[in-house]
Amino acid sequence: MKPIISHTDYNTVKSYIANCPTHLKTKEMNDLVTELDRAEHWEDEKVKEDVIQINSSFEVEDTASKKVMKFFLTLPQHADLKQRKISIFSPLGIALIGFTKGMTIKWALPGGEKLLKILNVSKH
Repeated sequence: MKPIISHTDYNTVKSYIANCPTHLKTKEMNDLVTELDRAEHWEDEKVKEDVIQINSSFEVEDTASKKVMKFFLTLPQHADLKQRKISIFSPLGIALIGFTKGMTIKWALPGGEKLLKILNVSKH
């Protein structure tokens, strides 16, 4: 299953990485580029509201622990974990961008491999 990426999100992330100073580039940026390059690229207006994109709020469940987490996906300069805003370059952001409500995604996160079910998505 391939993620669905809007042209705007694709161009925003690629531009952000291209303009990022070399000393600030991370492994996660490379991981995100890999995900974006394998994704289906869609016109913005064709991407449904239930697809996780930059500036989406979403709710996921760790299927093993049944823990439900709510986040807002944003660019790094707006990330603030206290406000539940996570960066597109975070492991969770990379894992979930482009996937839709109802999907279950397996991804290696810092706490180990997780199976995450997307419960809700809304665009802001």
